[in-house]
Amino acid sequence: MPWIVYAIPLAMIALIAGAALYKYLQVRQASDWPSVIGKVVVSKSEVRKVKTFDDNAASGRGEEERNFARIVYEYTVDGEKLRCERVSIGEDLGNFEVAETIAKYPVGTVVTVYFDPRHPDKAVLERDMPKGAFGCIVWMIVIGLGLTFGGLYGFNKLGELIDKISVHPDNVKATIAFGTFGTVVALFAFGMQRMAAKAKQWPVVQGKIVQSEVEEFDGKTDSGRSQTMYRSRISYTYRYNSIDYRGGNQTSGAQVVSNMQGFAKRALAKYPLGKTVQIWVNPQNPSEATLDPSARFVWIIWLSAIAILGVAVYASQR
Repeated sequence: MPWIVYAIPLAMIALIAGAALYKYLQVRQASDWPSVIGKVVVSKSEVRKVKTFDDNAASGRGEEERNFARIVYEYTVDGEKLRCERVSIGEDLGNFEVAETIAKYPVGTVVTVYFDPRHPDKAVLERDMPKGAFGCIVWMIVIGLGLTFGGLYGFNKLGELIDKISVHPDNVKATIAFGTFGTVVALFAFGMQRMAAKAKQWPVVQGKIVQSEVEEFDGKTDSGRSQTMYRSRISYTYRYNSIDYRGGNQTSGAQVVSNMQGFAKRALAKYPLGKTVQIWVNPQNPSEATLDPSARFVWIIWLSAIAILGVAVYASQR
């Protein structure tokens, strides 16, 4: 296999290891911070815009709204009253344990505040990483390395097997490439269907459409050229267990992007601004919700998988 095939996963593993080391050094540093008694003055959910990766955009960058627990606490250092919002030494990426954090730190709670003596306005309420977090990272790295280097042996053995059963041994590489890609696509379609089946069992609450518009952006084609693309932007607010959330998932499947504006406008007619709608909410993580638990267009992915696997079989026999 080409070296680039292994360079990509190894780079990702190195990135994870580097991030883990950086976070470990932060934890070590915070372990020596002094502490004072503080008090929670704000405890609620809020929506923030987060920069994300966007494979459909030519720039590769996008923006997403996520739910966060906003915990503001006051404390005093050397006679100066300070405020801070950071809860944990870990990074809060949003849409995670919003309700749990609000329940843990309601308004009026007396808390222990750990602050940086060089910069007293920088503080945390929890200076330890979640139990087992570093062990999980180590296992991720070990498993990633095992899969990466084990793949070299596995692909070689697979190539030998296909070479024996193929009518055209010269097409072994093509057979492996199309077969692997087709299998990945089929697994993706299967995963979407499983997610949709689970989502149909989620509790249903009432919500309201607060954004309904067509987003126009510079997308990229398979050839790498830039072209104008369109997709619907539907956002809604809902309340679950006395906490407000905002969601943007329309279905349990992937969002459809098109170079035809009319295609993106279809969703706007179904979900106009201000409309009251039913929303399926994940009880395990209420930040995850959808307007439609079905996996639409998954049949297209299944057909694509079958076609790709068919090419793999054809390459091995022709």
